[in-house]
Amino acid sequence: MTTDTTQRTRVLTGITTTGTPHLGNYVGAIRPTVQASRNPATQGFYFLADYHALIKCDEPARIQRSTLEIAASWMAAGLDPERVMFYRQSDIPEIPELTWFLTCVTGKGVLNRAHAYKASVDKNNAAGNDPDADVSAGLFMYPVLMGADILMFKAHKVPVGRDQIQHIEMARDMASSFNHLYGEHLVLPEAVVEESVALLPGLDGRKMSKSYDNTIPLFSSSAQLKKLIAGIVTDSRAPGEAKDTEGSALFQIYQAFASAEETAALAKAYAEGIGWGDAKQVLWERIDREVAPMRAKYEELINNPAKVDALLLMGAAKARDIATPFIKELRHAVGLRALANVGTAKAGTKQARAASPSFKQYREQDGQFYFKLVDPQGKVLLQSTGFTSPKDAGTAIARLQQNTQLAISELGAQLLVGEDASIDLVLAAIESLVAENAEKAQAKG
Repeated sequence: MTTDTTQRTRVLTGITTTGTPHLGNYVGAIRPTVQASRNPATQGFYFLADYHALIKCDEPARIQRSTLEIAASWMAAGLDPERVMFYRQSDIPEIPELTWFLTCVTGKGVLNRAHAYKASVDKNNAAGNDPDADVSAGLFMYPVLMGADILMFKAHKVPVGRDQIQHIEMARDMASSFNHLYGEHLVLPEAVVEESVALLPGLDGRKMSKSYDNTIPLFSSSAQLKKLIAGIVTDSRAPGEAKDTEGSALFQIYQAFASAEETAALAKAYAEGIGWGDAKQVLWERIDREVAPMRAKYEELINNPAKVDALLLMGAAKARDIATPFIKELRHAVGLRALANVGTAKAGTKQARAASPSFKQYREQDGQFYFKLVDPQGKVLLQSTGFTSPKDAGTAIARLQQNTQLAISELGAQLLVGEDASIDLVLAAIESLVAENAEKAQAKG
C-alpha cells in the first residue's frame, strides 16, 4: 500500500453488522464502494460498524455472524485489504474515547433533532406513551458515535444516502465546536450523495429490506437464487401480452445488473409479450453470471473465519497507526496531560491557542452557518453573515485564505469588518494565518 497519503482525499464508509447482505446492499453500497476503492487519488477507510449494531440488535451470535458475512462479502466483491484501511470498528479503542470528547462539546438540543430519535419520540407521542419510552441512550447518542467514526480519520468525504446527510452535518458541528474550544484539530467532512445508486425493489415490489422480509441474499446458492427470483411478484398478464417496464420489480432488478444494451433488449421483449417465467429466467441468468465468481470467493472466506479475522486485525493495526497518535494529540489538547510540566502549562489551552489569528466556524439558532476571524486576543476582525450550509461557509473561508483581496471583493456584503478593526488588520491577520499554516504543513511534510 502507498505510504504517502498526505495528498489523497480520504473517503470513509461503514456497514452496520446486523444482517446478511442482499442484492440491494450489493448494488447500492458494496459494488460502488469497491469501484471507488480503486481510485488512486483517494485513501479508503471501510469498516464494520459493530458498535452501532449494539444499538439495534441484542443478539450476540447474529452480530458475530453478520460481521463475518459482511466482511466476506466486501472482499469477495473485490475490496483489497492491502490497498485500503479495512477494519472492525470495535478494534479501534480510540473511537469510543473520541466519542466521549465529542459528547462533551455537543449540545443536547442538537441530538434532540436527530431523525432517528425524533421518529421514536413521535411514535411514542402518537401512541400516548412517554416520549422516551424504549429509547436507549445508545440510540440518542448514535450521531456522536458516527461523528467519532468520521472525525477520527479526518475523512474528507463520506458517501451516504439522503437520510444520512443530517449525521454528516452534525459531525461538522461537533468538529467546529471542538476546534473552537481547543484549536484546529478536526477536519470537517463533506457528505457525498450518489444520485445514480440503484435502490432495488424486493420480492414484493417494496424496497428490498430485512424489515419487510423481502430480500434476496447476495450469496444464495445458484439454485436458491433461481427459486427466490421465481417468487418475485408480477401481474397477471399472459405470454404474448405486452408488459410495462414501469413499476416492474423484475425489470428494475435486471436493470441494476445489466448493460444498457441488455436492458434495452429486455424492454423490447416486454413490449413483445415475453412470458413472466422466461423473464425471470433471463434475470436469474444475468445475476448469476455476475455473482457466481464472487460466490466462490465468499464461500472460501466464510469457511475460513480465522483468515477474515486476521485481515481485519491487520486493517485495524494500520488504522491505529493513524488513530493512536491522533488521540494522543487530542488528549493533550483537552488537558489530559502528564503533570510534570503543569507549571509551564498553567496558562491553559485558551491562552496557548490564542497565539495567532484564527477562523471560527459555528451554527446559530436560526439554523444558518457563520464564521468569524479573531485576533490573538479574541477580538473579532471579520464577521460573516449566514450561509445555508457549513460547506458554503467553509468554502468562503478557503477562498479568503487563497486569494484574500479577491475573495473580500466577491463576497461583498456577506462580510462585515469588526468593530475597532480595519480592512488592513484583516488582511494582515489572514496573511499571518496563511503563513503559519504553511509552516505547519512544511514541518509535517
